[in-house]
Amino acid sequence: VQLVESGGGVVQVGGSLRLSCTASGFSLDEYGVGWFRQPPGKEYEGVATISSTDDRTFYSDSVKGRFTISRDSAKNTVHLQMNDLIPEDTGLYYCAADRGAQAVYIVGTYEYEGPGTQVTVSS
Repeated sequence: VQLVESGGGVVQVGGSLRLSCTASGFSLDEYGVGWFRQPPGKEYEGVATISSTDDRTFYSDSVKGRFTISRDSAKNTVHLQMNDLIPEDTGLYYCAADRGAQAVYIVGTYEYEGPGTQVTVSS
């Protein structure tokens, strides 16, 4: 039973990446899921979240309009599509899931958390 992130890498300013958060051993459809990141030398911060009940989404101001969180039930995966990337988006990105949660956005302890994937935006 675990969450695993994938899709990180190095991209130039203005580029795009799609991160995936895939669950094994349980159905993500029953869980609120959130993406978090830790920029170099800074604290963790919530980036985006999708609710467990109606797939309502919420984004931090810093990524609103550029990032999209979505659920792919067939693949038991939640994606984070990241467009128009800027150097400030560089960091370790990880996903977390909590059963029945409306939002997984505040940095804390959740039922499942992945190890993370590195995103580097180069100028």
